[in-house]
Amino acid sequence: QVQLVESGGGLVQPGGSLRLSCAASGFIFSNYAMNWYRQAPGKERELVAIIGSSGVITNYAASVKGRFTISRDNAKNTVYLQMNALKPEDTAVYYCNCLVRGRLEWGQGTQVTVSS
Repeated sequence: QVQLVESGGGLVQPGGSLRLSCAASGFIFSNYAMNWYRQAPGKERELVAIIGSSGVITNYAASVKGRFTISRDNAKNTVYLQMNALKPEDTAVYYCNCLVRGRLEWGQGTQVTVSS
């Protein structure tokens, strides 16, 4: 079955960087676009970044554009989110997701906390 496993979260000071990873299995990874979402306490889950199946096409939420970079390694079945210049408002649980065979699949999430 489809499995998405996020890692790389943690506590970082404002202005710092983190790289999140999402390891995928159970489907032909290179055939599917992948997304990163996040959910802050008391807020709705929001789309952060999208990457097409080949990695050429990407798109970002306005709030992270210029600071976050989504990428993928299809040989490793992994999608990444490089987060730079982190702000306290980036604090959230970050999830990767994809639509596989008509079903939305989610990982368990990884916590990112930006605080001094």
